[in-house]
Amino acid sequence: MKIRIGTRSSQLALWQAHYIADLLQKAGFQTELVLMETIGDKILNTTIAKIGSKGVFTEELEAALRTGDIDIAVHSAKDMPSELPEDLQLLAFTERENVQDVLVSFREDIDIQQTNSYVLGTSSTRRVALFKHFYPHIKTVDMRGNLQTRMRKLSEGQCDALVLAYAGVFRMNYTENIVAHLPLSQFIPAVGQGSVTVECSVNLSKSLQQGIRQAVNHEKTEFQLLAERSFLQTLQGGCSIPSFGLATWQGTDLLMQGGLVSLDGKKLLKASAVGAAQDAKAIGKKVALEILEQGGDVLLKEIKGTLNK
Repeated sequence: MKIRIGTRSSQLALWQAHYIADLLQKAGFQTELVLMETIGDKILNTTIAKIGSKGVFTEELEAALRTGDIDIAVHSAKDMPSELPEDLQLLAFTERENVQDVLVSFREDIDIQQTNSYVLGTSSTRRVALFKHFYPHIKTVDMRGNLQTRMRKLSEGQCDALVLAYAGVFRMNYTENIVAHLPLSQFIPAVGQGSVTVECSVNLSKSLQQGIRQAVNHEKTEFQLLAERSFLQTLQGGCSIPSFGLATWQGTDLLMQGGLVSLDGKKLLKASAVGAAQDAKAIGKKVALEILEQGGDVLLKEIKGTLNK
């Protein structure tokens, strides 16, 4: 049987789609890629937070799932809203890559510990806010576009370095340009960072769903993302909120760390919880509730009020 795979057309999105296609082909499926353009690909002169859509990189693909034009859609897990429509579901998560944020530059002298006012390019509200908190001497500029576009802007001197997820840099063969790995003690990543996810309609045949899961899903990563996505869903944050969450394994238990930072970087709320893997969702929820009790509810209102202006 041929599985039609919906994907964005950027090089990184295509890498992800080919990665899923390879896993499916090894399991005996035939595959076909269906390339699509999303609102997040079309609007490049506005920050993601200002576009105002929860699924700026997913809506068009989800429409195609509903019409049956594609069987599955492939996304970066960190692009997925914490709540999906009832007729859609996340079917599988791939084994996670290194989750760290990194600095990419053509300069070898970049050292954010110094007082130099480097200019860093990023489109992430989380990264901007964390730099304001930990490295207030650093300046940031909004940097939209696919990875190749951002590398071109970097080469043109629009910034001194880019702040990116290691996974994308590695997959696009730019690791030689990494000048720093940002410590997880400061830069906890976005929920889902480093994993690729498969989305489908709940009406897709159950036998096909089972076959795709067996070919693609990495169980240990899935438990991590169940905790992280539960954290984000309870927080009611959304993709453009400067929240962060990471579940890691401690033996057979999960350690969930999560938090929220104000847009100006002055307030940083963090919490953590440990529990059995089968309680992943409850662990994520517990961390989010603790953040809200610390004043996260008020902080979220402030953040959303500012972003929606």
